[in-house]
Amino acid sequence: MNIYQSFLFLLAVVTITYCDKPDHKYEDGQEAVLWMNTVDPYHNRQETYNYFSLPFCRGSKKEISHYYKTLGENILGVKLEYSEIEINYRRDKQKKTDFCEITLTNENYDTFTYAINNHYWYQIFIDDLPIWGIVGEMDESEKSAYIWTHKKFEIGYNVNRIVDVKLTSESKVQIQPNTELTFSYEFIWKPSNIEFANRFNKYLDPEFFST
Repeated sequence: MNIYQSFLFLLAVVTITYCDKPDHKYEDGQEAVLWMNTVDPYHNRQETYNYFSLPFCRGSKKEISHYYKTLGENILGVKLEYSEIEINYRRDKQKKTDFCEITLTNENYDTFTYAINNHYWYQIFIDDLPIWGIVGEMDESEKSAYIWTHKKFEIGYNVNRIVDVKLTSESKVQIQPNTELTFSYEFIWKPSNIEFANRFNKYLDPEFFST
């Protein structure tokens, strides 16, 4: 099963599992939720693990104002975890905001190095829209592993609904045992002409997954 086929299955699952709001409508400043799903090697999409099976740290916002658990979650076993990162509708955070840090133990270093060497990707969601990002990159000349520590989100909105999400991974840092890693994020909200009913269309194009 390739990534495109995996997404078609996932799309069927997502539409009956989680959503931040049943009607997907937001007021300015209202909470939106970033959910963490899985990590897996790019070349074996059937081998999946919980996002936090890698030693990523979490944000500081421990509670959310709403949580909906549906029949789809119970039947299909889809289990998303809260990122503990604060997001507010149409409220930009255009400067890098640190949200957590970790000290790399030898075990954590080995875990991240293995994941990066095997091209692990992760999948996350905002308002049911899936987002993919890569954990890091290997420098083959140095045989060193580098991790992306900054997530830049560009969120497209149409009136009071989220219709598009893009993620750019930045701030590549070499990992070494017994060093600290600081993770950060930023959110940029942009008006979009995409209709809410069409917001999944780009994922239905196989070319989207080849870029």
